[in-house]
Amino acid sequence: MASTPNTTTALATVDSAGSGGGGGVSADELNAKAVHKRYEGLVMVRTKAVKGKGAWYWAHLEPILVHNSDSGLAKAVKLRCSLCDAVFSASNPSRTASEHLKRGTCPNFNSVAKPISSVPPSPSPTAALSPPSTASQQQQNHRKRSASGGGGGVRGGSSSGNGGGGGGGGGSVPTSYQVPPLAIVDPSRFAVELAYSPVVSMASTIVTAGGGGGAGGGGTPGSGGGVYAQQQHLMLSGGKEDLGALAMLEDSVKKLKSPKASPGPTLSKSQVDSALDFLADWVYECCGSVSFSSLEHPKFKSFLNQVGLPPLSRRDFAGSRLDAKYEEAKAESEAKIRDAMFFQIASDGWKSKNYGHVGEENLVNLSVNLPNGTSVFRRAVFTSGYVQSKYAEEIFMETISEICGNSLHQCVGIVADKFKSKALRNLENQHHWMVNVSCQYQAFNSLVKDFGKELPLFKNVTENCLKLANFVNNKSQVRNSFHKYQLQEYGHAGLLRVPLRGYERSDFGPVYTLVEDILSLARALQLVLLDESYKILCMEEQIARDLEEMMRSPHFWNELEAVHSLVKLIKSMAQDIQTEKPRVGQCLPLWEELRVKVKDWCSKFHVAEGAVEKVIERRFIKNYHPAWAAAFILDPLYLIRDTSGKYLPPFKCLTPEQEKDVDKLITRLVSREEAHIALMELMKWRTEGLDPVYAQAVQLKQRDPSTGKMKIANPQSSRLVWETHLTEFKSLGKVAVRLIFLRASSCGFKCNWSVLRWVNAHSHSRVGMDKAQKLIFIAAHSKLQRRDCSSDEDKDAELFSLANCEDDVLNEVFVDTSSV
Repeated sequence: MASTPNTTTALATVDSAGSGGGGGVSADELNAKAVHKRYEGLVMVRTKAVKGKGAWYWAHLEPILVHNSDSGLAKAVKLRCSLCDAVFSASNPSRTASEHLKRGTCPNFNSVAKPISSVPPSPSPTAALSPPSTASQQQQNHRKRSASGGGGGVRGGSSSGNGGGGGGGGGSVPTSYQVPPLAIVDPSRFAVELAYSPVVSMASTIVTAGGGGGAGGGGTPGSGGGVYAQQQHLMLSGGKEDLGALAMLEDSVKKLKSPKASPGPTLSKSQVDSALDFLADWVYECCGSVSFSSLEHPKFKSFLNQVGLPPLSRRDFAGSRLDAKYEEAKAESEAKIRDAMFFQIASDGWKSKNYGHVGEENLVNLSVNLPNGTSVFRRAVFTSGYVQSKYAEEIFMETISEICGNSLHQCVGIVADKFKSKALRNLENQHHWMVNVSCQYQAFNSLVKDFGKELPLFKNVTENCLKLANFVNNKSQVRNSFHKYQLQEYGHAGLLRVPLRGYERSDFGPVYTLVEDILSLARALQLVLLDESYKILCMEEQIARDLEEMMRSPHFWNELEAVHSLVKLIKSMAQDIQTEKPRVGQCLPLWEELRVKVKDWCSKFHVAEGAVEKVIERRFIKNYHPAWAAAFILDPLYLIRDTSGKYLPPFKCLTPEQEKDVDKLITRLVSREEAHIALMELMKWRTEGLDPVYAQAVQLKQRDPSTGKMKIANPQSSRLVWETHLTEFKSLGKVAVRLIFLRASSCGFKCNWSVLRWVNAHSHSRVGMDKAQKLIFIAAHSKLQRRDCSSDEDKDAELFSLANCEDDVLNEVFVDTSSV
């Protein structure tokens, strides 16, 4: 291994090489050439040193070129300290390192890398560690340090492996100083947080311990390596358990020598404030998923320290910082409402989602839908148990009054998931300009309940599934066989999820979950029938024989698949409603689309259409509002091109009753003096329609990159056309712009279960409930700004379902009885 050149020697070589230029070149160019050579020599020396083949100080000193401002030529080489950015002459790097680094001039050097290995050792431990044969040589070599060739390897901090130490005194050159035992322990092996860099510590350890001569020069081969090997086998009386204590000892010594240790990166005050602001936003928007106490977790504190942030106080995050964020979000929300000419109140959560758990707090969201398509959060109301319609009516009026005071005309309507027939109708009767509609997401979910209660197919499937699930879960022989085949086929085992007794009559949701379980685990259930234990059970019990006959029948699986398919179809449409939040004018096309899909379902599974259509029609009538028909007629999005090329309102798609509803609603929404004018303008709209160019611009669609579906390019264009182009319709235009923007879904902010648990725990604490209200407001305000209505639980469930998509695919089970 070639010896590393001494720094001084390298610089002398560069100087001599740079002095031989000549010819017709100018003096500045000759000087620049010499400077470049000097710079390249320093870079070469530093590169080797960084790799462990040079002096220790090159880890902190970096050569830089200084250029002439006029000619642009290099005029000097400087050394820059990477710890404090100070610049020095490059004439003597060794002296610069001694004066700037070792003598404490650099303010940051002590806090970076000064393990015990850099402390000058006392004579007695050095003598004890040094081999007896080299003790006298060490003393002699300290006196003869400048002997020929020998000093280079020691001064450079690297071992001379191939005669680098020869010539001086005719013997091997030992290490110039020995390393105490503490320095040979690798700090990176400890599970202890060290304030200094383990890499730098070990680098200096290896350099000093291996700095002796090699096999060349007549010395003893590997004498320096022998000391290092001897120290590597150092035995601690406590065994490996002493390593942690040893690291703490070295750390303590370092702290005593350098009290100003700062392990993390240094951030400016503005950077720290910005980082804490983002962190606070994340904590608040998680809305209880991240507890305030977790901010003081030791691991989180270590993380903050690692990235250069100060420790946090949960009192600060739950106190003044929370209050400031709440005031900021509230001011933004109120500013948006003030800018709007009118708005719609959306209220979600009156339908309890606690699945029958009486006494638990339920969260009701009240938000404000604005004409530009955005929504802002207004308030949260906590309810428990059954809620009276009168109470909901008072909450609605209280919220409207808070927003617009005595100018109640600003609120043009309410959409809610409950109380259509009482609270919403009462408010509409009291305030003729209001249009109060029910949530269509809730309507489609209620349709599934209607099927469960009224369709014989659903009742039959429910009865068969409950019978099968109770038998499999409660009969130990069958359950054990079922688990065995689950593990064999799917790699996991569990019970079938059975609804609470009697609850399946009020909600088909839990029954649908059971249907999914049976379909997805059908293969394991079929294998149970072939098991010997089940055959023995069939000889003993009639129910086992009945269930075997049922499971071998393709009719059972066909009915199961039919129910699952219909519920999945309706839930899929309901999910689209929740995501897209359709407007009121879209309700009639939406229900027509449902009828078409259900008709196709009936033909596929050979189900009579009459009973199914009757259930759908009953739910439609229960949710129908005259505003559906009026908005459908007035929205340019639904204009139909006739044979003459005109784009006319789709009156032919309405029933006679719905046409009358359009006239009645328009006359109700305008003053008595304007009623006849509005009807005349409606007749004109019916016969003339909209200019084809504007109609095509409104109906222009583009593909949504996230879903792949074709969607309206500019949803606000329907309203903007009435406000800017159709200005001749004075009275009808005012009705149109107020109807078109109304939403038909109340779905808004979804609260995490964690914050509801917090509310349940602090329901009698004024301070606790105030904190919960502010936390919910901040989280809801942020999510509505991003138009994100999903909860963290929904996202996690989606993540895990994607990760296990192969397990979630339902088996196609139409088993031929002869093969079983």
